[in-house]
Amino acid sequence: MAGRIPQSFIDELLNRVDIVEVIEARLPLKKAGREFQACCPFHNEKTPSFTVSPGKPFYHCFGCGAHGSAVGFLMEYENLDFPEAIEELARAMGLEVPREAGGSGGGDSQRLDHYGLLEKVERYFRQQLRQHSQAARAVDYLKARGLSGEIAQTFGLGYAPPGWDNLLQQLAAKGERELASELGLLVKKDDGSHYDRFRDRIMFPIRDRRGRCIGFGGRVLGDETPKYMNSPESPVFHKGRELYGLFEARKAGQKLERLLVVEGYMDVVALAQFGLTDTVATLGTATTAEHLERLYRTVSEVVFCFDGDAAGRRAAWRALENTLPVMRDGREARFLFLPEGEDPDSLVRRVGAEAFRQKTVESVPLSQFLFESLSKQVDIASVDGRARLVELARPLLARLPDSVFRDLMLERLAQISGLNSAQLRARLEPPRPQAMPKPSAPRRDSERSPVRTAIRLLLEQPALGQQLASIGALQDLELAGVPLLLELLELTRRNPHINTGGILEHWRGRPEERHLARLATTRLEIASDGFEPEFQGAVQRLIEQRNSQKVEYLLQKERQAGLDAAEKEELKQLVTGTRPIPGQNA
Repeated sequence: MAGRIPQSFIDELLNRVDIVEVIEARLPLKKAGREFQACCPFHNEKTPSFTVSPGKPFYHCFGCGAHGSAVGFLMEYENLDFPEAIEELARAMGLEVPREAGGSGGGDSQRLDHYGLLEKVERYFRQQLRQHSQAARAVDYLKARGLSGEIAQTFGLGYAPPGWDNLLQQLAAKGERELASELGLLVKKDDGSHYDRFRDRIMFPIRDRRGRCIGFGGRVLGDETPKYMNSPESPVFHKGRELYGLFEARKAGQKLERLLVVEGYMDVVALAQFGLTDTVATLGTATTAEHLERLYRTVSEVVFCFDGDAAGRRAAWRALENTLPVMRDGREARFLFLPEGEDPDSLVRRVGAEAFRQKTVESVPLSQFLFESLSKQVDIASVDGRARLVELARPLLARLPDSVFRDLMLERLAQISGLNSAQLRARLEPPRPQAMPKPSAPRRDSERSPVRTAIRLLLEQPALGQQLASIGALQDLELAGVPLLLELLELTRRNPHINTGGILEHWRGRPEERHLARLATTRLEIASDGFEPEFQGAVQRLIEQRNSQKVEYLLQKERQAGLDAAEKEELKQLVTGTRPIPGQNA
């Protein structure tokens, strides 16, 4: 059973990882002084406000407030949970993730059990394709579709034999049948017994971005229905998020420039057989926003492939509507409509790989498909028809994020409708709110409260926490922010090599996290050689405030109840200034 990942390993990993390298592998960064910038991947913007600070190391968006370490970036950008992000970073650095003895709760270990069972079932299906008495039917079907043994092995194709309990009999270990039921591999009847969900089907393992099997798709060998059957939603499989073939496309070793989205597993495998490995398929659902974000994190151009009939064009229109909200600058969407009666599999066999690839390059841009489709619904030659066109386009263009692409789409609509561009923009865009007055110039850190100054400097240079021999002098200081400062001091003293990103990880999910991230990005009006004296000065001022509070307390107690000998001596030292100042090195 998996245990917790030790905090010491997480801290060491964050000290060693290059956050610029992690982010730049997924997002183009541009050098800006000592930092790097990009348009934020978590909200729509024209001007880059997403900053990566390699020295700290952490990222922060000044537009939407997104922030964090390399771990946090992977969690947000790749939709990973915390252990998965740690494992991803560790694997990239060739490190093994240790686990503490005991459990960290059932969630992670349960997921590991799910993955282990799916791996076992995948091996079983592949074995059946080679050994089952009726496997020849499946092999003949695959050969008839022109698939080689090599491509079948690349995609891990298998066979679920006919019968109601073939897989069921393979799952005899304790708990396996219940796990298989959770994963949809077995169906549980009202009486508590189970039967196989997939029977007499070619089996296609569905993999996540890390290559782990998370579910299956099964295709019948004959004309039975349904032709394709997917695993149902499960703790590890969410069809609105996953794309069949994406792992294999990334693994193919080529630099992906575009991805072709088709409708079936067999199309993905058949195109890969012809060397067209940049193909993926949705899993029996329309393309979702999560699908699109995952696609655009991999490539900048996505080509949707549909049948050229009415049903295919309706499906293409749904894909267009779902794509509009994610069309930020630098992203491109195109549509490839196949000749009637053709699917990608049949077309590539008829025209060849190069001709098929050229068709994807020459596919219809989203803008052309949108305006041609709308223009067919109106009489573009009449004033009434052009006015109707504008009304049809209004809700669609409103879905586009603020971008150059949106501006150009408005310009194109102006050309088609004959409206003045400024008039059209005024009708389609809501009035902009008045700009807020600019804030006054920020105060220097030395003019801020000593608590804020000390926290800010510790975030900039955590090693400053080592300068204090003790933090006891501040323990009983009653002042806003002091508990946070004390916790931060304790953390930096326990972890001499911790960096800003590591500090933020310790506050993940806590109310103070956003405050610390905001402070970490506040500009310091102090030269780097002034950090230590400025920090010592802030701590000194806090100790003086603590001493003042203590004097006031002792004087009040003396008036009300009197002081014992130790308290009188402490008061004397505080008043005369002879009391040693704790918390500093000798």
